[in-house]
Amino acid sequence: MLKRINRPWLHFLVLGTSLFFFLRWLDPPPKPVVGPLNPSRVDTLKRQWFATAGRLPGPVQLQRMMAAELDRDMLFQQALGMNLHFYDNVVKQRLIRNMRFLRLGENKTDEEMYKDALRIELHLGDEVVKRRLIQVMEQMLLAQNPQPLPDEAAIVARFDERQEELRRPPRYSIEHVFLTRERQSQIAEVRQRILAEQLNPRQARQLSSPFLPGYRFQAQSPQQLARHFGAAFVMNLQALELAAQTWVGPVESTYGYHLVWLEALEPARPARLDEVRTQIERDLLLEQRNQSLRDAIARVRQDYEVLM
Repeated sequence: MLKRINRPWLHFLVLGTSLFFFLRWLDPPPKPVVGPLNPSRVDTLKRQWFATAGRLPGPVQLQRMMAAELDRDMLFQQALGMNLHFYDNVVKQRLIRNMRFLRLGENKTDEEMYKDALRIELHLGDEVVKRRLIQVMEQMLLAQNPQPLPDEAAIVARFDERQEELRRPPRYSIEHVFLTRERQSQIAEVRQRILAEQLNPRQARQLSSPFLPGYRFQAQSPQQLARHFGAAFVMNLQALELAAQTWVGPVESTYGYHLVWLEALEPARPARLDEVRTQIERDLLLEQRNQSLRDAIARVRQDYEVLM
């Protein structure tokens, strides 16, 4: 055994290997570089922000957008380094489509066009391919860090925090008689006839002008009513003293005037946990997913040199 160990070539091999790893530890290979963004891409980010917010981004907002864009570049570069574009069918079909559009695939099979597209690196400049590979990378990162389902304590705590936000709005069940603005002078007469003859909503509808959204609305929230009648109608209706099984109005809307039969009114109330449990679970899972993805991207970022 000692004779086997006491061999110069073995000593040289062990020493050389140790020296190699020691030198790599002292002087590690350079990290792949991502960035900086060129001025045209920065201008594009500014235009996107302006289109959404109506103003140019401030320095902090612009910095965050640039960092997010560099993270996208990093994930794309990581995906290419893992050769994910060779195995994804969405990327393959996109490249074949691009080859046909550019008329670079005459008399060639799909497989031949795909190989030619990779050879000329058509995938590097295609935003759809980039988005797809980033998406695949994100899915892989999340699969490596699965999120547990929220426990009951977290659900209850979030429910307590969001009581005001989750509050159930009032619900109105109504029917109405509609009078256009041209019929404004007839409002008092129509109302008097409805009350004097004790017309029910169906009978009273014969006195109505046509109203395309309809005449009967069940258990509608203020937001739902606003979609049919406009926000002014909801505001004017809520300003009245309301009681179920009575006629109220006229209530002015964007379109004209309405004599409203209030069939039922459910007042606003706090939400019950069973009503919003699914929503809370979904929101908690989304928050966990986003945080897990941010953490995973931060770990990937340690392997790159990111230049702002």
